[in-house]
Amino acid sequence: MRNPKKKTRRRIAPPAIFARLSARITLEAHPDGNVFACFDGHSDGLGKFSTGAVKRAQELRTGLPLGSFASDGRAVEKEIDLLVRRLARRGLLEYRLRRDDKDQIVIEPQISDYWPQTPKLGDADTIVLSRFAYLRRRGNEMVLESPRAGALFRICNPDIATAMAALSTPQKISRLRRQEGFPGIELLALLVDCQILFKVDAASSDRLRQAEGDDNLVLWDFHDLLFHTHSTEGRQANPLGGLYPHAGVISPLPAVRPRWPGRKSICANFRPRRAIRRPRRCCASATRHATSTTSNRSRSPSCHDFSIAPRAFSRDGKAGLILTTAVLISSTLRGRIRPAAVLTSSNSI
Repeated sequence: MRNPKKKTRRRIAPPAIFARLSARITLEAHPDGNVFACFDGHSDGLGKFSTGAVKRAQELRTGLPLGSFASDGRAVEKEIDLLVRRLARRGLLEYRLRRDDKDQIVIEPQISDYWPQTPKLGDADTIVLSRFAYLRRRGNEMVLESPRAGALFRICNPDIATAMAALSTPQKISRLRRQEGFPGIELLALLVDCQILFKVDAASSDRLRQAEGDDNLVLWDFHDLLFHTHSTEGRQANPLGGLYPHAGVISPLPAVRPRWPGRKSICANFRPRRAIRRPRRCCASATRHATSTTSNRSRSPSCHDFSIAPRAFSRDGKAGLILTTAVLISSTLRGRIRPAAVLTSSNSI
């Protein structure tokens, strides 16, 4: 006979990962079996599939469990696995972590080859939040992301945000399991795979900066790596280029700039002409000095003419040779030196 006073512990079903088409993405199947992904007026071919695979692929609009197909299963499952992999490679999928038909987390890939992985975690493992991870508001949603992560996590359950705040210090998984609002070992594994969480040992719990990554990562600060990632194409999924996303939010600039506010002041003693004439005189005198050695047209040039040409002060004499050659070329183009003489003199140099 069952004891009525004894409370039975409710067993919570583990969450499952579902693959779903991103917003504004639709699948279009042609009569010949070719499937196309259509978005924003464009279409991308995904290949030819059987009728059964095309029929089941329509479940991607609501969500298809990743565990329901495999590459080593039946023929239809192999085709679905191939189709989903091609969609993921193009960044057209998002992944949802569901429990009791409710979304806990929506995973938005930031790189083209992202695929959700759940590495094995034990109760003896100690994990902590990465110093590059941050939680922010995006519209009416809370997102958890990191410049090192290959995906962005959109939080649907507020208890998960509370659990992430507790991971600012190293926590053992066995201790986290006993706490109320435990997010689940599957979510922690997904975060470890995206390097938002990382494992630490007892020896490195006081040196978290050195324990995360290699020596090169120690040199990076949060703001530097964040700016580097968001300014590099292929490291984030934000749109690039002149999209004008706030065109209807703010008023456009006027065609004619309005006058600056305040009183007008007149600078009567400002004379910019003297400041401009001086460098012109210096340049003109330097030019006359450089061309004065070739001004005599009555005689042919000799080695002495080239030796008295102006030279720059340098130890190896390379700068002087370049300047002398420039004077020869300039004089030759003006007709002051005959090409034969230039050839003879250059051999002598």
